Amino acid sequence: MSCHRKQAPMKILMLSDVYFPRVNGVSTSIQTFRRELQELGHEIWLVAPEYGQPTADERGIERVRSSQVLFDPEDRMMHPRVLARQLAILQTGNFDLVHVQTPFVAHYAGLGLAQRMGVPCIETYHTFFEEYLFHYLPILPKSAWRAVARQLSRRQCNQLDGLVVPSRAMFDALIHYGVRTRMRVIPTGMPADALPEGDGAAFRARHGIRPDQPALVFVGRVAFEKNIEFLLRVTHELQRTTHPQVVLIIAGEGPAKNRLRRLGRSLGLETHLRFVDYLARGADLSSCYQAGDVFVFASRTETQGLVLLEAMSLGVPVVSTAVMGTRDILAAERGALIAEEDIPQFATQVRRLLDDAELRRRSGEEGRAYAGQWTARGSTQALLGFYQDLRDSRSRVE
Repeated sequence: MSCHRKQAPMKILMLSDVYFPRVNGVSTSIQTFRRELQELGHEIWLVAPEYGQPTADERGIERVRSSQVLFDPEDRMMHPRVLARQLAILQTGNFDLVHVQTPFVAHYAGLGLAQRMGVPCIETYHTFFEEYLFHYLPILPKSAWRAVARQLSRRQCNQLDGLVVPSRAMFDALIHYGVRTRMRVIPTGMPADALPEGDGAAFRARHGIRPDQPALVFVGRVAFEKNIEFLLRVTHELQRTTHPQVVLIIAGEGPAKNRLRRLGRSLGLETHLRFVDYLARGADLSSCYQAGDVFVFASRTETQGLVLLEAMSLGVPVVSTAVMGTRDILAAERGALIAEEDIPQFATQVRRLLDDAELRRRSGEEGRAYAGQWTARGSTQALLGFYQDLRDSRSRVE
């Protein structure tokens, strides 16, 4: 994965329709690569929306006035004219390359800016949109939205000089769409200091979970496409059969939370669920992970699934479906048990870990070692190699 070719410092402009304080995998990936690139001596600027609240941004992050997105109030849309004015100022900055992170306003603005500056434009395909749009705009059948997503992705991706994809499954999907742009599979990876050790026992005490109570944990956006309803039904299966005291911790925010609460009530799980708001990356988040005996995951839309690596890095064994990007992480079957999206079968895999302390310990140790192989530094070296290849190709054409 790593590229050891010595490079002169580069100046990169990143554009994204999403960034912190909006917590999701895109924000985490941008922050990880940006910091790693800076540590390697490169200058990285980022243009992202403002969110109507103060942000303690470091130098090199430019915020653009934005408005709420009607169908997804957590997100913001940058005002195109304000963005255009900001980019006109940045255009004089002698950037070597433009790296777009999202396919909305940032895509078209970044593409136009790169063309005006005569530099390559690269984009990261973070989100599996064909399984995403229907949940937020159910005015069309799912099959129609899938066709729209594929057509738009093909058109946008083929406008670029290069495309980063976080997993082999996403690479294969885009080839199937008809994308012909140069692609490179580069997962985000884990920074060396990603998450410190936490205090799972203290987290349990704060949330009314006894030390001997079996606990499952999910961390991520509480969104429809994350398939958290399935995890509630697995919890219900365990509760009514072999583990009547089981608890499911759901850490995150998102549009599906109210529906999950209603489902929990209908399944009689009110006392078995703990909804926790977003936790800042640090000891609190680590404590949440480590409060669980098992990390559970069943998303159908992940292009990578960094939360699996985060759980493993903290010694928490994983039970997960292997769909799209999670396949790459789970392929080695280290630190994790793979399950089908089938309630009894998934529950059986969870039960194996809950009932076998030695298996939990061994799986946790394997996970820590395995997560350590997914280094952000190696991924960043691979990204730099791709940047340089695209710059060399542009120079040869000119």
